[in-house]
Amino acid sequence: MGERVPHRARSAMFAPLDQTGRVEAVTRRLVDAITLGLLADEEQLPSEAELAGQFGVSTVTIREALMALRQQGLVETRRGRSGGSFVQAPRDHGGEFWRERLRDVSLGELRDLGDHYAAIAGAAARLAAERSSPEDLERLEQTADDVRGTSGNDTARAERQFHLEVAAAAQSSRLTQQEVQLQGELGAVLWLSAGCGGGADRSHSEHRAIAEAIARADGPLARTLTEKHILAAVDRAAEVHLELTR
Repeated sequence: MGERVPHRARSAMFAPLDQTGRVEAVTRRLVDAITLGLLADEEQLPSEAELAGQFGVSTVTIREALMALRQQGLVETRRGRSGGSFVQAPRDHGGEFWRERLRDVSLGELRDLGDHYAAIAGAAARLAAERSSPEDLERLEQTADDVRGTSGNDTARAERQFHLEVAAAAQSSRLTQQEVQLQGELGAVLWLSAGCGGGADRSHSEHRAIAEAIARADGPLARTLTEKHILAAVDRAAEVHLELTR
C-alpha cells in the first residue's frame, strides 16, 4: 500500500490552546489521540518541554496532564537514558466497554450526538472536496479501502480512521479537533455494529463513493453522502441500544 503521508489530524491535536481549562484540555486531546489511534501503542510522546511548546502552555500544565493520563492507564513514564512518557493504548476485549457505554446513553442523546456528528463530518467532507491536496486524496483512497475484509473492532477502527482523514483533508484545524472530540465521545459507539452482517462491504462502498465525490470536487454530494452514511449508522446504533436495554 506504500508509505502513508503525514497525518494532518495529528498536527491539529497539538494546536495551541486558549487560556481556560488548560490541564483538562491537554488531557482531553491526548486521551482522544490515544483512543482513536492517532498516537500508537508504545509510541514515545514528545518531551514535556516540546509538548508545552506545541500546546502553548507551561510545563507544569503538561506535567499535570501526564499525571492524569498515568492515572487512567493511558501513559507509562519510564526512567533512565531511554526513558520518557509512552502511550499505553486501551485494551477493549470484544467491545464490551463500548456496549456498556451505548447501554447508558439514552436514545435522545444518541440522536442528538449523531445529528451533531453528521453536521461536522458533512461540513468537513464538503470542504475536503474544495481544499484537499493530491496527498490528501491518496490517503482517502487508502483508508476507504482499509475497511475491506475487516470485522468487529477492526471495522469500527477503519470507520473512525476514514472520517478522521476526511476531516484532515478539509484543512481546518477546528473542524479536525471537533471530529476528534466527537469520535472520542461517540465514535466507537456509533460504529459498534459496523462489522456485523456485511457491514464492512457496505462501509467500503459508501467510503469509496464519498472519496470519489471529494476527488471530483463535488462538495454538495460529498456532504450529502457523508451525512447519510453517519445517520444510517445512528439508526443501526439505536437498534443495538434497544436490544441491550430490553
